This record gives sequence, structure tokens and C-alpha cells, in this order.
Amino acid sequence: MSTEQVSSLCEQLVKAVTVIMDPASTQRYRLEALKFCEEFKEKCPICVPCGLKLAEKTQTAIVRHFGLQILEHVVKFRWNGMPRLEKVYLKNNVMGLISNGTQNILEEESHIKDVLSRIVVEMIKREWPQHWPDMLKELDTLSKQGETQTELVMFILLRLAEDVVTFQTLPTQRRRDIQQTLTQNMEKIFSFLLTTLQQNVNKYRRMVGAPQEHDALTILQKTDLAQEPKAQANCRVGVAALNTLAGYIDWVAMSHITADNCKLLEMLCLLLNEPELQVGAAECLLIAVSRKGKLEDRKPLMVLFGDVAMHYILSAAQTADGEGLVEKHYVFLKRLCQVLCALGSQLCALVGSDSDVDTPANLGKYLDSFLAFTTHPSQFLRSSTQITWGALFRHEILSRDPLLLAMIPKYLRASMTNLVKVGFPSKTDSPSCEYSRFDFDSDEDFNTFFNSFRAQQGEVMRMACRLDPRTGFQMAGEWLRYQLAAPVDIGAMNSKTGEGLCSIFSPSFVQWDAMTFFSESVISQMFRTLDKEEIPVNDGIELLQLVLNFETKDPLILSCVLTNVSALFPFVTYRPDYLPQVLSKLFSSVTFEVIEESKAPRTRAVKNVRRHACSSIIKMCRDYPQLVLMEKCALMEALVLISNQFKDYQRQKVFLEELMSPVANLWLSEEMQRVLSDPEAFISYVGADNKITDPVLEDPSGLNRSRISFCVYTILGVVKRARWPTTLEEAKAGGFVIGYMPSGNPIYRNPCTEQVLKLLDNLLALIRTHNNLYMPEMAAKLGEPFVKALDMLEVEKNAILGLPQPLLELYDSPVYKTILERMQGFFCTLYDNCFHILGNAGPSMQQDFYTVEGLATQFLNSAFINLNNIPDYRLRPMLRVFVKPLVLSCPSEHYETLLCPMLGPLFTYLHVRLSQKWQVISQRSLLCEEDTADDNPESQEMLEEQLIRLLTREVMDLITVCCVSKKGAAEHNSSAAADGDDDEMMSTEVTPPSSAELTELGKCLMKQEDVCTALLITAYRSLCWKDTLSCQRTTTQLCWPLLKQVLTGNLLPDAVTWFFTSVLKGLQTHGQHDGCMAALVHLAFQIYEALRPRYAELKAVMEQVPEIQKDALEQFDCKLLNPSLLKAADKRRKDNFKRLIAGCIGKPLGEQFRKEVHIRNLPSLFKKVKPSLETDVLENNEAGEGLTALFEP
Repeated sequence: MSTEQVSSLCEQLVKAVTVIMDPASTQRYRLEALKFCEEFKEKCPICVPCGLKLAEKTQTAIVRHFGLQILEHVVKFRWNGMPRLEKVYLKNNVMGLISNGTQNILEEESHIKDVLSRIVVEMIKREWPQHWPDMLKELDTLSKQGETQTELVMFILLRLAEDVVTFQTLPTQRRRDIQQTLTQNMEKIFSFLLTTLQQNVNKYRRMVGAPQEHDALTILQKTDLAQEPKAQANCRVGVAALNTLAGYIDWVAMSHITADNCKLLEMLCLLLNEPELQVGAAECLLIAVSRKGKLEDRKPLMVLFGDVAMHYILSAAQTADGEGLVEKHYVFLKRLCQVLCALGSQLCALVGSDSDVDTPANLGKYLDSFLAFTTHPSQFLRSSTQITWGALFRHEILSRDPLLLAMIPKYLRASMTNLVKVGFPSKTDSPSCEYSRFDFDSDEDFNTFFNSFRAQQGEVMRMACRLDPRTGFQMAGEWLRYQLAAPVDIGAMNSKTGEGLCSIFSPSFVQWDAMTFFSESVISQMFRTLDKEEIPVNDGIELLQLVLNFETKDPLILSCVLTNVSALFPFVTYRPDYLPQVLSKLFSSVTFEVIEESKAPRTRAVKNVRRHACSSIIKMCRDYPQLVLMEKCALMEALVLISNQFKDYQRQKVFLEELMSPVANLWLSEEMQRVLSDPEAFISYVGADNKITDPVLEDPSGLNRSRISFCVYTILGVVKRARWPTTLEEAKAGGFVIGYMPSGNPIYRNPCTEQVLKLLDNLLALIRTHNNLYMPEMAAKLGEPFVKALDMLEVEKNAILGLPQPLLELYDSPVYKTILERMQGFFCTLYDNCFHILGNAGPSMQQDFYTVEGLATQFLNSAFINLNNIPDYRLRPMLRVFVKPLVLSCPSEHYETLLCPMLGPLFTYLHVRLSQKWQVISQRSLLCEEDTADDNPESQEMLEEQLIRLLTREVMDLITVCCVSKKGAAEHNSSAAADGDDDEMMSTEVTPPSSAELTELGKCLMKQEDVCTALLITAYRSLCWKDTLSCQRTTTQLCWPLLKQVLTGNLLPDAVTWFFTSVLKGLQTHGQHDGCMAALVHLAFQIYEALRPRYAELKAVMEQVPEIQKDALEQFDCKLLNPSLLKAADKRRKDNFKRLIAGCIGKPLGEQFRKEVHIRNLPSLFKKVKPSLETDVLENNEAGEGLTALFEP
């Protein structure tokens, strides 16, 4: 094509690019220009000459970049169809651009350099080494022309390593060819990189007057202004060489890194003191020191513990830290800290192994420098050192080294400072704050980080105290004494709990908080480490006495005091006479109030103190029942726990009867029966129909609510805690065993059974009433401030949406700010606790509970009544804390009488409910483009969607527990207890165990036709609901066992095609997630293999899969229907099947419209005998035709 045509087209393209990049262009013009450019790249036959013309140095940077993009597009998408000469023409011109088609290294735009290196790498990926054997020589020749070309060569080598080794963005054979050729030439490549680095660094240092190694004391010369650009150019090349080295050090043979007496490592250490190059050098050093592999290969890395390397590392750290907080220096310090951590890991791996590495002479110097990072103001740097300290303290040999043992007091002293929670980015009360502003976006971020950092420190402190328990205890004692004597400093920020009290940011509280964590960690470890006679009992009791005598009205500090009491409590086992004082302290805290008889709502800090005291008492009763047995506790749950120690059924039964009689009298009174049975009476009794003027202080029905809560809490405490002895002999002797099952397992009786069963009718009445409150006519009876009393609490909403609580609100706000919140809290807790009682009743009372007459009917008429109006957030806890535990603990003889009559209607209902909810969500996402009326704001929609996801997981989990063998279900439950985060790691190892069979209960449920249908439809329909986690669990655990159960029957063809289609639809929805995709492909394969021989309709479904190859399907079908042809292994057949259905596997949005890049394999380079890469090998290649001539320079 003529030059005029090229020039004319280029003019149009320049105009188009100018329009696209001009902010003043209208959208229409910009789209037209964009379309013109894209069509040109796709269809124009003269892309190469146009691209080269636009890439000329005379054009503007934007136009040049577009020209180079055209050339890149040609190489990526048209290369396979280009004639040989055109390829050679393009390759020569691109190399020409590198040689003399770019601006000077300091002037050229970085995006131009980047795209130019990309073009060369794309050509290398398609042609090297077979068709372009001299590529490395050509790059070497280019680098000799000057710094500009050398930098581009570095970019090319780095990008090549990234594409081939790191990201692996090309077909397997091509990747193997290129990687093996790189490996064969690695000595030359490494030598080239090192020489380039050394030469340019030496030139740079000479020009800026930096002292060379041999004349370190020379007075620095000021750089000659004329030399400045030259020095900068050398520096740029140095940086590029370091970046390129970083791309190779990670994967090349260790011998290249340690060659020439570790010349590379020595050079990198030297560069740590060169401000412009230190970050790149630290990055390379870090990658080298972090290498895994054979210990023998890693031995040379110990050279870094030598005098020279240590000197350079320490002086670099001191210099960077001495210049204050500058971002560049701080980034370098982080890298250097990581280098020291990685060095510590290598030390732990090598010392004491078979590789004969002794403890290095410079260990003390290393530990001192490492401690400097642990005491640095930056909280991030402090936290970075913890794992390595832990590894050193755990190490079999190093942990006995006197130098490390001498470090323990210093480490613990540093921890005392590091545990103090300061450094919030929004504050200025500590040197850490300035650093935190670089590392954290908000106070909430910092708080989350600090909590995990503190937990990590606790672990490491316990390891240190295992080696030296007395020092830790002594320090804890000193700090505790100091804190008890120190005056309270509440700081500038007053607490909302009361005047003159601490907030969580007060200087006194942060010190108390840190001291408490420290003492808790070291004291508990001391009791585990020292022998009984070595425990310093007198010192411990003296500390306990000081803590018990300390009085404070500050709830935050009191909470810390209680933790210290708990930490020191094991000393009481040596001096039981101190027990009354301890309990007295705890009981006075159970009723703690800042201001006695105050009407103001309690803050969370006050409530926390009370709960803390209660849980301390319960913990003591659990861990030291013999000690506490004589004392009469004031807490129900603690008393029930103690009564378990009677180990005498009759005595415990009488005791519990006496304990529960006030509750029984109140619960069974006529008034309470009326209130619990009638929704209207209940609303009135709890005060939810009142019209209240002061929503903060006025609460006339608070006492009534507390009566109901007290009864329910007590029943729950008794059901949860009352138990028979753990050993069979003690249980038999105490009269707890009343017989044996046919299997030989003992049948126990619980001393609380009689008392609890008396109260069961009213409990079920309360649950029925509570469910009926959600009926529209009942909700309408709620009073003015209580219209939303049955809604979720804000805390619950935030938890579901994953929003963090504002920091101060955690302690300083009232637990319930208004009477409405208090009412919401009452309904929410009451509902949950009622179901907790029913969930615990089975394991607690066993056969006495399961044989209650008409129990299934009673449940259907209470817990499962009015479910249509029950919101998702109430249905979830019911399934989790009641139905699931009931199923897991129910003996098989009660399946027919209790579980099947109850679960059948429940599963049928849940199937309808979930289907409707997901349909609404699907329609909503289809209509989201239209501008709908905003009566349902986005946050509400998000909440509803997330809730339906969580409910779906709960339902699928319940069906799995019911239907699939319990062992699998139990393992699964433990992993999914916490609602299963969406970002949970998705395993791609999904082949379900062949033993995934239905349970007895599952078989029982599947016998009922309507329940069987509901279970199958729910399981298979859920595959295309937009919840990846639920889909993967259901696919791997549930779908196949359920379907297998009905395979032997006569399934309708429509049903079979529906099951199969559901799985394919699931693939369309979730195929972008590897875990889901693998599970769904496996399931589709199982269904097709099992049912295709009986149902030809499945083939018709397969024929509708987009882009399916009909001949491949015919072949697959033919082999499947003719068992004698089925020779391929299961995995190969599955892979073939996956290729057939590839058209319906969903892709991530970013890949849906991406144009496919096709890189052809070249004639195989490495046959059975690997020949050396000589020219004649390529000339004699099977593809012949003088391929080597293709890319001759």
C-alpha cells in the first residue's frame, strides 16, 4: 500500500486518539473515535506500517503509545496468520525502535518503555528459542549502545520472567520450552545482570562522589552539574537491574545466587547504604533470604551473619531510622525488618539440622538489631518481628543459647510497652501515631490490627516464659504493684458512663489493660511450667491481697481488676482460706453500679463488669468445684454446676427442686399462664402497647420483662449445666443409669428432668405467642415508640453487613440507648433463649424428653406456627439452635414418631419460602437497570439479600445434617460454624467421598413422597441461587446422595432433564469460582454417566450447550453406551466431559468479553534426550524449511 494511504490513515488515527484523550470531547465523539480505532486494529491490513509511523519519535507521547499498542495488538492477535517476511519486518523495526526510536532514558515516558518491552516479550513468547535463537545476543548487543537501551533490555527480561514463570500466561509446552532455555542460559543471564548492576552502580557512585569500598573515609565531592544527568541515567539502570534480579532470584537455582562466594549477596548488602538503590536491594535480599528448598543449598546464606554483611545491614537500619519519618525510608525499614525476619527463619531451619551449621558468632549482634525493630515506634514494625521471636524461643538448640536467654527480660520489657494500645492514626498522643497514619486507613483498621498483634504477643510471651518463668512473674508483679499505686489519669476525653471515669482511650485504662494482659499471659504460663513446690506462693498471695484490697468505681478499671483476680486465683488452691475474700470481691461486682439506685440506662462498660464477675464465678465452679463447694453462691448457673459434684441423683434432684421452686411458682402462676398464652395479654404485660413520652428513662413494665427473662434464663441454665457424672462407674453408683440400649450404651437420667418438663407447656405457649406477635393484626397493637420492637437491633444488622462497630460505642454507650432498643433486645434475647432451651433439652434429658406425648405435634403448634410472617433473621436462629441440635442428638428409635412428622412439613415449607425469596432477588437484579421507586433503599436490599444467603446456608446445612452420614456433617459443621464467610477458601479438591451415604433419618424422610420431592428440588434449585458457598457445600455433600436414593425408582424423563439442567444452570451462575466449578462438573458427570443409558433426553440437553462439538458428543456418548469401549480412566472421561460442557461454564465479568490470545506450539525442543541448544538442532527440526533463518538479525 502506498505511503500516501499510510499517511492519510495515520492522520485520521491521530485525530481519533486526540478526541479520545481530550477531556472536552463529547461522549458521542469519543465513542465514534474509539470505535474507529478498534475497527482499524481488528480489520485494517496495513496495521504494521501505520503503527510504526505513529510510533516515531516526532509524534506526541499519546500518539506514539497508540502506535505501539497497534503493534502489540498485531503480535498478540494476528501473528499466527502473518507471512514470514512481514514478521521479520516487524521484529527488525521494533528492535530498531529500541536502538534509536526512543527518547533519552531520563526523558522517555514510562508507559512508552513498558509497551515497547511488552511487544518484544510477546514476540519472544511466540518464536524463541526455536525460530529466534540469537535473541539473547541481540539484547546483549542493544545494551552496549547505552543506558536507554540497557534499561529497556532489563524491562524485557523482567517481563519475560513474569509471564513465563510467575503468571504463566502461555500454553504449557511453550512455557516449558522458554523456561528450560532460560534455565540453560541462566549463568549468562545472571552474569549479564550482575555486570550491568555493578558497572552502573560504580559509575553512579563515582559521579556523585560516594566513597568506594576502598576509600570509605574520602570527603564527598559535590556532583558536577554536567555529570548529573549521566549519574541519574546510571542510577535508573541500577534500579531496573535490581527489579529484574528480583524477578529471577525467586526461582533460579540457588547456585546462581551463591556463586562467586556469594558475590550477589555481598553487592546487595553494600547497596543497602545507597539511598537511591536501597529499597530495590532490600527487596532482592529479602527474596533471596526467603528461599525454601534443600537445607544444603541454603547453607551459604549464613554468610549474611558474617561481620561485613551484619555491619552493612545495621548501619543501613540506623541511618534510615535516624532521619525521622520519611515515607521512602520507612518503606526501606519495613523491607529490612522482613530481611532480618527471613534470616531468623533460615537460622532456625539450619542450626541443629543435618547440615552442620553452628550458631553464628554474630548471634548477639543480630538479636540486638532485631530487638531494635521490636522497640521501634511503628506498631507495624513491632508486630512484624513477633513470629521470628516465637520461632527462636521455640527452637530446640537456640532456645538454650545464653545470648537468647539474656534477651528474654529485654523482650518482655519491650512487650510491656508494646501491649499498651496507643498509636491510633487519628490521635497525636504517641510517636506511633505518625507511623500508623502511613499504615492504617482508620482507627477501626488499627484496632483490628492491634487486637491480633496483641494476641500474637501473648503467644510469644508465653513461649519466652516457658524458658524463664520467674522473670516474667517478677515483672508482672512489679507492674501490677505500680499500677495499683498510680493515680488515675482519665485524659482529655471524658467517659459517658459518668463524670471523672475512664474512656477506652484514657492513659490509665490503656496502662491497666496492657498490664492485665501481660500478667494473665505470664502467670498462666508459670503455673504450667514450674513444679508445684517451685511456685512462689507467698509472692502470689501477696499480689492477690493487694488486688482484693483495691477499690475503684471505674467500670473499665474494675474489669481489669477482676481479670487479675482470675489470673491469680490458682494461688488460692495453695491457700484456700483466701477463697471467701475472692468470692466477696466477685459478688460485689455482680451488682456493680457507678451511682447507686441510678435510673439512667446502664452503659456497656457497667454491664461488662457484671458479666465479667458472673463468668469468673462460673469458671471457678467449673475448674475448681472442690474449692467452691462449701460456699453458697448467688448465681444459678454456678450452683447447678456445683450440684453436679454431688454425684448423687436423689440429692441433686432435691437440690435443683429447691433451687427452681421460686421460678416454678412464678412460671406456673395463673397470671403468667394467661400472659404466655395470649399475644395481646403478653404485649400488654411487657409494656409494648404503652404510649411513652420519655423514651430514655420511662419504663413502667421493665420489672415484668425481667420476670419473664429471669425464668427463661434459669430454665436455660439448668438444662445446659445439670449433668450426670462423666464416668460410668460414678454414674451407676449415684443412681443416674436406669438401663441399657440394645447397642449396650447406658441410658442416663438427668436430675433436672422432672422440674424442667413441668415448665415445658408454658415455654411452648410462650414460643407460640412470640411467633403470633408477627401477625399483622398483632403488630398493629404495638404502642407508638414500639412499632419497630420486633425489628432487628442495629448491632445485628451491622454484624450481618460486616460493618465494624464505632470504637467508642463498644464501651461508652448505653447497652440500649432507648426504651425501643431495650424492647428489641428483650424480644431478640427471649426468642433465642427459648430455642436454646429446646435445643439443649434433647442432649440434657434424652429419652425423657423425646418420649413426651405428642411432642412433634406440640412443636408444630408452637415453634412452627405462623412461619409465613416470621422474618428471616428470626427463622435462622430457630433452625440453628433448636432444630439442628434436636436432629443431631435424637436417637433413631424416635425418627418415625418425632423427627419425620416435624421435619416433613418444615422442609416442604422452607423449599417454598426460599424459592420465592430467590425469585424476588433474581427479578430485582433483572430490573435494576430501570429506575424503580426508592421505597426500599439500597442498604435494606443488601441486608435482605445477605439475610437470605445466610438463611439458605442454614437450611442447606440442616438438610445435610439430617440426610448425609453424620461423620461428614459433624466435620462440616465445625468448619462452618461462623456463618461461613463469603471469602472462605474454596477447595478445588471436591470429589465427594464414595461413602457419602444417606443417614437412617435421610432414608426415613425420603420415603415420604412430598418430603422427598421438597428435598430434591431445594437441593438442586439452590445450585443456581447466587450464593457460592451454599452452592459448593450442597453440590459436594448433598445433591448426589439424595438423587442416588431415587435412581432405582421410575423417574420421569422431565424430572431427570430438570436435575441435569439445574446443574448446568449452576455452572452458568457459579462457573467462575474454581471450587464450585469443579464440584458442579463432577456432579453433572455423575448424573450423565448414571442416567444417560436410560434417558436419551439427556443427550438432547447436551446438544443445547453453547459451542458444543457434536462429533465429540457423539463419540463420548458412543463410548458411554458401549461399556466395552470404556477404556479411559475416570479422570480422563471427566476431563472430556468438562470440555463438552465448557460452553455453559460461567466466566468472571472481566473475562466474558476478552478476546482470546492463541499462541501456537513450536516444534518440540526437548525430546527424550535433551540436546544442547545448538543451531544445527534447530536446522534439523522436523518442520524444516530453514526456520532459523526467520529471525536472523
